[in-house]
Amino acid sequence: MTATDNLWLRKIAEDPGHSQWYIDRFRTMAARGDDLGGEARMIDAMLPRGARVLDAGCGTGRVGGLLAAAGHDVTGVDLDPELIAEARRNHPGPRWEVGDLSELDLPGLGLPERFDVIVCAGNVMTFAAPDSRVEILRRFAAHLSSTGRAVIGFGSGRGYDFDTFLADAATAGLSPELQLSTWDLRPFTPSADFLVAVLAPKA
Repeated sequence: MTATDNLWLRKIAEDPGHSQWYIDRFRTMAARGDDLGGEARMIDAMLPRGARVLDAGCGTGRVGGLLAAAGHDVTGVDLDPELIAEARRNHPGPRWEVGDLSELDLPGLGLPERFDVIVCAGNVMTFAAPDSRVEILRRFAAHLSSTGRAVIGFGSGRGYDFDTFLADAATAGLSPELQLSTWDLRPFTPSADFLVAVLAPKA
């Protein structure tokens, strides 16, 4: 994968300070008391205590850090080393790894157990190279337990329409259990400009 394939890597190539800008943006939001925990609250409600969670495209650990604080066993993966370094500084409990989601192989890193939930928030799937998206979803399916679920959220108008995403998920072996328009559980409608999809491995 090259920097022109992945939108996040392209942004870094165009502006080497982009990652720090992103870090500073969320520090500012946290400092003024913005609610940054909506995704984590939804995921926590889906799980028993001590569940295994993969925060896929974890960034600075915003979601995974809260889930770890709630008592879950969290691993986070992101391709940006600066964001992973920030996650390790702010949330020292979980395991944070630099990695490309299209090459996800956590058993190869000594993490053989599968996950109860994979959460992929923050429009991560729209930053991925288009030809890597099915493979990312396939890797998610391979890392889920038999009863596990992948929860993926992203907005419209970002070059990845919802129908194409659901078709890609089916190709990757994931079936939709629930479709929402927000992380606070509002139903998905044809006019929705955001999708939160709860996907399960096909039987």
